[in-house]
Amino acid sequence: MKFTINVDCTPAEAREFIGLPNVAPMQERLIGELEERVRDHIQNLDPETLIRTWMPAVSQSLAELQKMFWKQMGMTEPKPSKD
Repeated sequence: MKFTINVDCTPAEAREFIGLPNVAPMQERLIGELEERVRDHIQNLDPETLIRTWMPAVSQSLAELQKMFWKQMGMTEPKPSKD
């Protein structure tokens, strides 16, 4: 024998009925802290700061990529010309 029970309730009522904790206050605090952090770090998004932060890593990565390429090809790295 099978039977079905339909319960019409809100998610908050279901959580309370099952005995789950109310996490809404904690979520609100966490969202508030996240918003503060975003506001504090938004100044790092200006183009000058981004370029200063990323360019050394990018140029170093490109040099490493070139070295790896030459190594895979079984060649030595070309010497810079003294022009």
